[in-house]
Amino acid sequence: MTTMRTTPEVGGMGHSIKRKEDPRFIRGKGTYVDDVVLPGMLYLDIVRSPHAHAKIVKIDTAKATAVPGVLAVITGADLAKYNLHWMPTLMSDTQMVLPVEKVMYQAQEVAAVLATTRYAAADGAAAVDVEYEPLPAVVSPQKALEPGAPVLRTDKKDKKDNHIWHWEWGDRAATDRAFAEADVTVKEQIYIPRIHVASIETCGCVAHFDKVNDKLTVWMTTQAPHAIRTVFALVAGHVGLAEHKIRIISPDIGGGFGGKVPVYPGYVIAVAASVLTGKPVKWIEDRMENLQADSFARDYHITAELAAKKDGTLTALRIKTLADHGYTDAAANPSKFPAGLFHVCTGSYDLKAAHVEVDGAYTNKPPGGIAYRCSFRVTEAVHTIERMVDIMAHQLGQDPADFRKKNFIKPEQFPYKSALGWEYDSGNYAGALDKAMQTIGYAELKREQAEKRKRGELMGIGISSFTEIVGAGPSKHFDILGLKMFDSCEIRVHPTGKAIARFGTKSQGQGHETTYAQILAEELGIPAKDIQIEEGDTDTAPYGLGTYASRSTPVAGAAAAIAARKVLDKARKLAAHLLEVAPEDLVYEPGKFSVKGAPNRSKTIQDCAFAAYTNHPQGMEAGLEAVSYYDPPNLTYPFGSYICVVDIDKGTGEVKVRRFVAIDDCGNIINPMIVQGQVHGGLTMGLAPALLEEISYDEHGNVQGGSFIDYLLPTAVETPKWETGHTITPSPHHPIGAKGIGESATVGAPAAIANAVVDALWHLGVRHVDIPITPPKVWKLLREKGVTE
Repeated sequence: MTTMRTTPEVGGMGHSIKRKEDPRFIRGKGTYVDDVVLPGMLYLDIVRSPHAHAKIVKIDTAKATAVPGVLAVITGADLAKYNLHWMPTLMSDTQMVLPVEKVMYQAQEVAAVLATTRYAAADGAAAVDVEYEPLPAVVSPQKALEPGAPVLRTDKKDKKDNHIWHWEWGDRAATDRAFAEADVTVKEQIYIPRIHVASIETCGCVAHFDKVNDKLTVWMTTQAPHAIRTVFALVAGHVGLAEHKIRIISPDIGGGFGGKVPVYPGYVIAVAASVLTGKPVKWIEDRMENLQADSFARDYHITAELAAKKDGTLTALRIKTLADHGYTDAAANPSKFPAGLFHVCTGSYDLKAAHVEVDGAYTNKPPGGIAYRCSFRVTEAVHTIERMVDIMAHQLGQDPADFRKKNFIKPEQFPYKSALGWEYDSGNYAGALDKAMQTIGYAELKREQAEKRKRGELMGIGISSFTEIVGAGPSKHFDILGLKMFDSCEIRVHPTGKAIARFGTKSQGQGHETTYAQILAEELGIPAKDIQIEEGDTDTAPYGLGTYASRSTPVAGAAAAIAARKVLDKARKLAAHLLEVAPEDLVYEPGKFSVKGAPNRSKTIQDCAFAAYTNHPQGMEAGLEAVSYYDPPNLTYPFGSYICVVDIDKGTGEVKVRRFVAIDDCGNIINPMIVQGQVHGGLTMGLAPALLEEISYDEHGNVQGGSFIDYLLPTAVETPKWETGHTITPSPHHPIGAKGIGESATVGAPAAIANAVVDALWHLGVRHVDIPITPPKVWKLLREKGVTE
């Protein structure tokens, strides 16, 4: 356990205190964007394309404007007058706000209706008559790159194909040499399908342009309010929206998971409508719009190869990937990493050579490439290496657990430089796997499996021993549109010893108000209940890059600790002044300075705070506050070992997760209860793509799975009882030794489930099954193998 230096009343690190924010949520007192109602507010609804690829022949707005309450219909031609019909994506590509000539995917925004009520806006949108001339849709990224394929981005001068970028990393020659010298190699085609974040709250905003004060205020569902404000200023500066005249407010947010990082056309249209009318404008997308048109995740077509010696020592990894980014490259990745952090694909293994290539392709699908609850493509990387390691273990006839232990990076090898250039900070992978095996009773399960197999029953045991890479922030490597990915904390201690702290991040339900308060309580000794945490208002919070990719605790949490230590530096001088000793003659424990050798002579942090405003030394600046913009020296590398047990119904192909043990290591733990909640939610969100979720398209680009009728999410019925635990390996470079936990379970779970299914079917000749592993897919395999009729 994390060593606890504070009492439960103070509530520093290691205490499972209840979340400070929960009382307003469980009482229905949260304030979300759709709760914002302003006098004279107008409503926006959006007309969307029924075609995946088509020319716009004509937009007839006469019927729509005749609908009572409808004030205007906004088209691409209207926005073009102000040069607002295009906008940049986070990867410096371009995206239509509203099209002028043609649509590029089904459900793309075509026009917007402004009305006095939401219902009138919806009626108006239904009455807009758009005449299209359908064009051939390119749905497959493989076909998109074939010679002669229709060029989709005709808006780009000199564009001759649908290739976006090629990216590669590692030592190709050394990898090829290792494969040539290998005793055993395995190769597999792995598809990780397109999925959607499906957060509880959809996207939306309320834009209010105050013509009197020349100021734009936007309440919006964004995970990165400061970055969004800067993007707005850069895009719309020519129409007078300077950055200091823009205020972004992110109120409570019902889930983000990466899907609320990008800028969507609805935001821009609402802002433009408010600027033009001088009225507040609200846009809230409905569930089907959210599922069909917002950014998607995954959609990686992977060819992976692994090389080993015959004794089971892994030697090299080689991967080629085709990434379907849809109509535009709107990935929310750091600028220098077009494939995200996929090159952590060597995982937990001491591979001496590796080479990875990724190509991006345009298709007639909505913009893809966001990182759904993973730090920039790590889920794809982990799924690939964990599937390949399992395949190699089975191929060699070795136990997958023993095989992993043989090839793990050993504790004494940290800090460890991977074959693809990352420096892992710390880890004890065998320790986590041993704990998972002991918890689940691995040996007994293997015996049970052997007995069941004799009876013709299908039972599988799957392992995933993953390493994540989180805390995107080191400015030497990370930026988005040139904005360095530091984060920030500003602390002000009031005269009575209470405090307020503001951050550049933005919670979407993760519990920041509690976690950050506990970090500050740990450092300052001020009780967590006496520390108010604020985020999400660009007029008050310090600049930061927001919350995604598990970066809040690794980056902003570190900023909190550093800012608190700055406060303590001044508090020490104040205590020395009050005690009439030199600052170096004081010893500190959370919340109190004592004179060395005279512990009865002491001053509390509250004493120091009062003195900062009433009795500070002459020459010292009054007040007790500090700010930190933390630029991490490295990322952090949480890890874990998951073991899943499945039973497969031979008659229906249904996969039943009977047991699932998850052992996580996120370094020092701030609040065990919040960590466990994150793991439970993450495991359920990992179960979903493994067994249920996928958005696919027919050959014409029509979306399959555009509502919750056919886009399946796990309910309590499908969700097993999660058995969780942890080990603790602090990060050596992080100020409080924390690593981050928000995404680990989502990253690690799918591979454990897939490995369990293949383990159940390996003796039948099955080597791989793509996720989602649905009953029809398994039933078809069983029928092919003659197991069922």
